[in-house]
Amino acid sequence: MFTKYNAINNKQFQIIDNEGEVINKEFFPKLSDEEIVKAYKDMLFARTADIQIVSYQRQGRIYTYPPNYGQEAIAGALGKVMIDDDWLVPAFRELGAYLAKGVSLKEIFMYFMGHENGSLFKNAKNILPMSVPIASQLTHATGIGYELKYHKKKNVVFGIVGDGGTSEGDFHEAVNFAGVWKVPVIFIVQNNQYGISTPFKIQTASNGIAIKALAYGIQGIQVDGNDYFAMYEAIKTAKEYAINGNGPVLIEAVTYRKGAHTTSDDPTKYRSKEEEQSWENKDPLKRLKSYLIKNKLFTEKEVEKLIPEYKKEIDRLFEEVEKEINYEFGDIFKFMYDVIPADLQQQKAEHERFLSRKAV
Repeated sequence: MFTKYNAINNKQFQIIDNEGEVINKEFFPKLSDEEIVKAYKDMLFARTADIQIVSYQRQGRIYTYPPNYGQEAIAGALGKVMIDDDWLVPAFRELGAYLAKGVSLKEIFMYFMGHENGSLFKNAKNILPMSVPIASQLTHATGIGYELKYHKKKNVVFGIVGDGGTSEGDFHEAVNFAGVWKVPVIFIVQNNQYGISTPFKIQTASNGIAIKALAYGIQGIQVDGNDYFAMYEAIKTAKEYAINGNGPVLIEAVTYRKGAHTTSDDPTKYRSKEEEQSWENKDPLKRLKSYLIKNKLFTEKEVEKLIPEYKKEIDRLFEEVEKEINYEFGDIFKFMYDVIPADLQQQKAEHERFLSRKAV
């Protein structure tokens, strides 16, 4: 795969087209029909949860949230390849991968409600907390990879970042040292076309991100990030390559952030309806559903039946968290400094006023 889709050739790895037709039989993954249906259901659940969380935020029941809308195939494929002993070093837009790793939806809710216990991930093995400081987690991924190699462990690290993160020094330091040390780290860049409001075309002069792997002496491949099968096969192949002592792999997953950067963002300020519509035809769930229907593995009626069931379960879990969540107000301010500085005192007062308004 890495030879045929070498990054220098500017050839994107793809298996199905926008209508769900298989156009690359050579690399079609060995997945059973049941596994493919489950993959779609998992992606649909993640999307439904994502949309529901945005709704809770708009109702004032949750704080700022970064939607995953439109990028589900990447996290879905990663969740399928990843095992318990593999490490997940995430950013903050990988909901499906968190759930596959064993993070509960309740913990996700708690995190975005500002509760530190939302990062405990009690039933998820080998996962770091979400990382909001852009790309800083990737140096940690390389460090974990060094430990795995040192102890001759047969598992890998998946370090995730967005395209904006590749403009940070941490990205280049992490990839460089991973290449020097030949550690088993798979860097997955979710190229969703925007670093907040900065379009990808003015982030770099290079022809994509995968090609940057060449400068660091590692394998790189550009993948259609909205093609579940291509993402699965690329991640699976990269893992096998890294486990066998060949060093890291850089995967550029080309996708589109259909939602806002976060719920504090307004994407209409910097992108057009025409652009959004052109990417709508490449939607990952639409494409996988088309494949399933064409191959008589699923029906539209089954999809329509699932969504209300998912919404009901997601609402139930969220309402449970709202009833159960309890923490001392002062805890979020008192553990950083012996004497709370003036700016934090001001934030504390503002937050007290916000909670008073919310209670009313």
